[in-house]
Amino acid sequence: MSMIPEVKCRRCGETFSSMRSRCPNCGTRRVTQSGRTPGTTPGTVRGTASYERAETNTKWQMIFGLILVVAVILAVIVMVSTGLNGSDNPGSDMLTPIPGTYTPVIEAPPTASPTPTPTVESIRIMYFNEEREEFQMRVGDAPIPLTAQVLPATVTGVKVNWSIQGDDTGEYCTVETTGDNSCEVSIHKAKAGGVVLVAECNGVTQTCNVWLAEAAN
Repeated sequence: MSMIPEVKCRRCGETFSSMRSRCPNCGTRRVTQSGRTPGTTPGTVRGTASYERAETNTKWQMIFGLILVVAVILAVIVMVSTGLNGSDNPGSDMLTPIPGTYTPVIEAPPTASPTPTPTVESIRIMYFNEEREEFQMRVGDAPIPLTAQVLPATVTGVKVNWSIQGDDTGEYCTVETTGDNSCEVSIHKAKAGGVVLVAECNGVTQTCNVWLAEAAN
């Protein structure tokens, strides 16, 4: 066994004597491994000024890193809160006009067309279910109920006005409205020739002669 150690070429891998400075195969120069132990860095020796400065720098680096993390967390919280507030009021940006931009004109809703006035063709004065063009009353009789029938029957929501012609003061006869289309006629005093009862609705009139007589003996 040879007492001279051998080394391996770092390029071709050929083994040769450590006494040679180059590889006999490829001529690569042999690198001699240093046997020296690297010295310690002053900053790693406890108790030195360099060690104290390194400790201080490490503390400041940790504090700065902590501050940076807190700042990032706060920024994320602010962004999330702003986004939630914007979602609670959708369309708020659309309601606020931006200077220099077009502002849409909001048109007023169209005005509803007025309901046409029902057309009344004729009126019939009814005593219960019987049409009357005249009737007789005597002093002391109970009031007579009458009803006006407005034609055509499809006309609804109208009111009939009742009046007496020839007795403006109500000396002989009076009429009292009891509903939209009904009334009661009362006699107070006899009158020769009687009076005329008038029913009017939307410009259409109908008359009925009322004969006023003395009470029967």
